Amino acid sequence: LSIVRKPGTTDSLVLDGVGLDLRRIAIDGVALRGNEYSVDDRSLEIFDVGERCRVEVTVAIRPEDNKALEGLYKSRSMYCTQCEAEGFRHITYYPDRPDVLSRFTTGITADAERFPVLLSNGNRTAAGPTQDGRYRATWHDPFPKPAYLFALVAGDLAVLEDEFVTRSGRNVALRIYSEPHNIGQCDFPMAVLKRAMRWDEERFGREYDLDVFMIVAVEDFNHGAMENKGLNIFNTSAILAHKDTAADDRFTFVESVVAHEYFHNWSGNRVTCRDWFQLSLKEGFTVYRDQEFSADMNSPELKRIDDVASLRSDQFPEDSGPLAHPVRPDSYVEISNFYTGTVYKKGAEVVRMIATLLGRERFRAGCDAYFDRHDGSAVTIEDFVKAMENTSGLDLSLFRRWYAQAGTPILSVRERRSDEALELAIRQTCEPTPDQPTKQPLPIPLALGVVSDGQETLGAAGIDNGFDVSCETAAEVQNPDAGGTVVLRADQPETIVSFRNLPANAEVSLLRGFSAPLKVDYPRRPGALGELALNDPDQFARWDAAQTLLGNAILDAGSGGGNVADEALAMVRALAKAALAAPDDGMAKALIAASLALPNESWLLELVPGTDILAIFDARRALTDQIADAVDWLSLVEANPTGAYRPDLRDMARRRLRHQALRYALNHLDRTDPARAHELTTSLMTDADNLTDRAAALRGIVGLSSLNAEEKGKHLDTFYRDWSHEALVVDVWFNVQAQNPLPGGLDRVRALEQHEAFNPTNPNKVRALVSAFANGNPRNFHDGDGAYRWLGEKIVEIDVFNRNLAARLAKTLIVWRRHDAPRGLAMRGTLEWIRDHELSPDTGEVVDKGLA
Repeated sequence: LSIVRKPGTTDSLVLDGVGLDLRRIAIDGVALRGNEYSVDDRSLEIFDVGERCRVEVTVAIRPEDNKALEGLYKSRSMYCTQCEAEGFRHITYYPDRPDVLSRFTTGITADAERFPVLLSNGNRTAAGPTQDGRYRATWHDPFPKPAYLFALVAGDLAVLEDEFVTRSGRNVALRIYSEPHNIGQCDFPMAVLKRAMRWDEERFGREYDLDVFMIVAVEDFNHGAMENKGLNIFNTSAILAHKDTAADDRFTFVESVVAHEYFHNWSGNRVTCRDWFQLSLKEGFTVYRDQEFSADMNSPELKRIDDVASLRSDQFPEDSGPLAHPVRPDSYVEISNFYTGTVYKKGAEVVRMIATLLGRERFRAGCDAYFDRHDGSAVTIEDFVKAMENTSGLDLSLFRRWYAQAGTPILSVRERRSDEALELAIRQTCEPTPDQPTKQPLPIPLALGVVSDGQETLGAAGIDNGFDVSCETAAEVQNPDAGGTVVLRADQPETIVSFRNLPANAEVSLLRGFSAPLKVDYPRRPGALGELALNDPDQFARWDAAQTLLGNAILDAGSGGGNVADEALAMVRALAKAALAAPDDGMAKALIAASLALPNESWLLELVPGTDILAIFDARRALTDQIADAVDWLSLVEANPTGAYRPDLRDMARRRLRHQALRYALNHLDRTDPARAHELTTSLMTDADNLTDRAAALRGIVGLSSLNAEEKGKHLDTFYRDWSHEALVVDVWFNVQAQNPLPGGLDRVRALEQHEAFNPTNPNKVRALVSAFANGNPRNFHDGDGAYRWLGEKIVEIDVFNRNLAARLAKTLIVWRRHDAPRGLAMRGTLEWIRDHELSPDTGEVVDKGLA
């Protein structure tokens, strides 16, 4: 390590290091004596370091024993690394901070037969045999980077190779490595990588900078993937994609993650974070970039719907719970606990709002300025916002509150109608969160339209449609795309908006495109939501209206909300009719399918905290039964045959609609014609030529209440026998059983823990079984038969060897305040039981905050 001391600093050099066996320290080639340094279990301090010197440290580690999967560890037959956020200190002593940027040269020596592939960051500068008969490769990365971006891989790996020609004419070698049995599943991600590289050049002006870009697929990995400079390391679940091993949703996930990690080459690597409080600087910005890429590659409307559904289920509960924190946190105990939905997903929404306020051209100019000013530097979120201000001329002073304030704003909207006028009173509030009891109003870009008989009445589009509707408000108003959507900048506690010359049947289409991450409380007149769900020109608002209506029908069931249910069923019938006539354009069918899906229990509980979640489950199931009986869903299944599998937009949309219809059809047949239900699912399983259809059939089989356990077991055994050689398909097999809502779920999961394929040290297996049950099976997890204590035991067991995974599992229990008293107190009791054990700092922080 070559260092130069900064003026005014101490004579001592402190290097981070954990779990290392220190063998030797030398300065400029001279070994140090024991009184020239001190070492403890967290750091190494070297005394009296000169102005400029070369520090040599020799340590010994045991990657084979590393079950935490941070630093250097062994996954099956290969060695690999995971260094973000603080993993490099588990490899050697180093100033392991994101603002310390160095140029790395890495030499790797290994047995040539066992480890013929030796990889690290940058470009390979030398390779060949050593005098003792081993093999050595040397890699040099010319770009300064922090230690969290270091990577090393050694193994007997197969490779898929391609190349990319940059816009400046440079040839870049592209290589995806995996264990040999997985290499046939790498063609799709290679194609995605090339599209992402071209898109980043065209959309953001960012060109790749090394001679080679490499990806390695690893089966044991705590996260989805890691953007190490020039050598990305991926969980197999985020890179492998083949029709027999990946369902449609995983193809889209792989597309998103491959793009995300590549885009980090600029938004995270070339320009990195000054400290970990700035984590969203790279993650929120890059999530926004990968969302925009996926939208351009597919359906922008559908992508937006799926992203918002994920935000509401994942991030909104976090923002209302004990772990609520700003996009830019004020403090942390363990940074690993802040790789959260808030930092990533809400952070992306904040960037999206900036892009909305600036417009596409000015936002691109701001991004160019940010990259050009800070290339090769470690900077802050403030630097990003300043670049946007400087290039656009906008004052974003108030907007900075989005980065500093925790919690999800609630927009309370009340309307008053008279003759041809409508007035909206829009009031924003935000509940107190830990350490932030008082909230300030936020500047909200509120996109809205007014719809009459499916026609826009506002803006340029309204004029073109023959309307003369005026919009009056003290807030700043823009009509950015000269269409029917206007954007209000609502930055006061209350905003009044008045519309004049409205048709009597006009309805306000609010929060179009989900223009800000907030909740909306907007009581509508009867029929309004159904009308918007069927006819709103904005596809997101159409879906949102459908979800709101279906959610209202579920939540009102206990209070005799028959009229709401009738309106919801009428909407469903109309959607099903529209689905039969929907074009095969890759969008229409998928959008209808999304509108037909019921909101999940997690989101509904977020709307009415303190409610019995099993009552929500039962009401949701009752509405499912009503919907299943209201339409001939089999005709919709048959109208959308899948044919030979293709992972393209059109076929994915068709399968999405087909499987949504299939779920309702099986619900109906399970109660009215069990033999037909079993026959249908069996034939679907037999005929399936891809995992998407195969998994849908298997999920249908295990969910049949009319089918006995022995018959289900035969199907499950056959599926496992046929696919036991594919680890990711086995994960699906575990997941299907873990999420089965029929009684006896905990007993089934306990039995599966003893299965030969379950490995508690493999994060993918734990997520497929333990997390899938705890987070995806509310009927069984919350039914009071000991599931909370069971999860607590898993957390304590896993925390011994993988603190990251255990801490994430513990987050399932900290939402106890959202539940009704009996369940909430039982969850709290489990947290107290967990706290009585010796915990890692990661899990301890989550548990302590959950009990605070």
